[in-house]
Amino acid sequence: MTTASSWGHPRASLFTDHYELTMLQAALHSGAAHRRSVFEAFARRLPDGRRYGVVGGTGRFLEGLENFRFGPQELDFLARNRVVNDETLAWLADFRFTGNVYGYAEGELYFPNSPILTIESTFAQACILETYVLSVLNHDSAIASAASRMIGAAGTRPCIEMGSRRTHEESAVAASRAAIIAGFHSTSNLECGLRYGVLTQGTAAHSFTLLHDSEEDAFRAQVQSLGADTTLLVDTYDVEAAVRKAVEIAGASLGGIRLDSGDLVAQAHDVRALLDSLGNTHTRITVTSDLDEFAIAALAAAPVDSYGVGTSLVTGSGAPTASMVYKLVARQGETGEFVSVAKTAKNKTSLGGKKYALRRLNEHGIATAEIVGVGVPPENDGNDRPLIEQFVADGVLAPGWTGAEGVVRAAARHEASMAEMPGTARRLQRGDPVIPTEFEQPSVVTK
Repeated sequence: MTTASSWGHPRASLFTDHYELTMLQAALHSGAAHRRSVFEAFARRLPDGRRYGVVGGTGRFLEGLENFRFGPQELDFLARNRVVNDETLAWLADFRFTGNVYGYAEGELYFPNSPILTIESTFAQACILETYVLSVLNHDSAIASAASRMIGAAGTRPCIEMGSRRTHEESAVAASRAAIIAGFHSTSNLECGLRYGVLTQGTAAHSFTLLHDSEEDAFRAQVQSLGADTTLLVDTYDVEAAVRKAVEIAGASLGGIRLDSGDLVAQAHDVRALLDSLGNTHTRITVTSDLDEFAIAALAAAPVDSYGVGTSLVTGSGAPTASMVYKLVARQGETGEFVSVAKTAKNKTSLGGKKYALRRLNEHGIATAEIVGVGVPPENDGNDRPLIEQFVADGVLAPGWTGAEGVVRAAARHEASMAEMPGTARRLQRGDPVIPTEFEQPSVVTK
């Protein structure tokens, strides 16, 4: 398999669960491992109260798929711990994904039962990808969904992702990437900047001010080193005194000040009035301090220019997973034909058959429903938008879905998808999905 990027972990193949390899061994024993199969990743429901979800992580999964290999180190571990037998080890040693991958473009909105990712291959190949698919999509989609809500609350004011210190180091990179896809302006995470070419930003923390003998010394050093257009953190001691010192040192060219504690609404009004009275009408105000979408919405009427968001973003703002599942929905039968299969256990039912999807649009280009075709593509009434893209064909990755190019493409897709939604999509009130999911089957239409 070829790809434009290879940022996946060198041992992506062991980002999996023990039972996937024991299933593989048993399927090799029965002879069913080589049956052509269709697996789908989808969410049965959205997090409680959410109106839509955002697909995140598809590009990262495709990047990692290239490194989904079992080399000597992995094979030795599996053999030493007797995870699988020699026959299975030999199969894993030669593993290369040669199937097809379809799904929603990254950045696209999804709803309950949307067929977010489809993998067509042998059972053996698709089975061992399950945990890797879900760990990437569940994390990144949760972050992208939270980020989208924050962008909606922020309106035209830019948001900066700055949550790296609140999560695992690799999760921090993934979260930064997901936030950018959902509309964040920049990130503090340099590794994300390196891997994906996104804008990075940052200036100084309280420790920089505390390091110096006086706040004035700290401000002067920062301005002399970084330029008058820098942003100064003014709430280490006394905010009003700090703003006055900042203006005295940097003058009318002072780029910005940052508020990181206290009553941000009241402080923003006071600081804006003070800056204007000192002639610094163009100095920007950035606020941080455990913001989420609700805190951002509360600051809408305050004279704030940008938001820095950390902990709430990288933990999904109350929904740290998208709760996606990965299910076998069709497989070859004994005579070679495909048959639909589905789990029917109580509370965890799924619908068998390969899925197709389109977004139904009205005459004004506004979405009215998610149409999922079961077994056949749903009927397009003329202006509806098909949602399924092909990412991998016979093991070969299509260009444009990974790396920096993939992030730009996903961000554009998210912006366009949000523009299709009814106005209620941006509201933070709890409610049902903003559009319903409808299923179409041959001779049957159900909701």
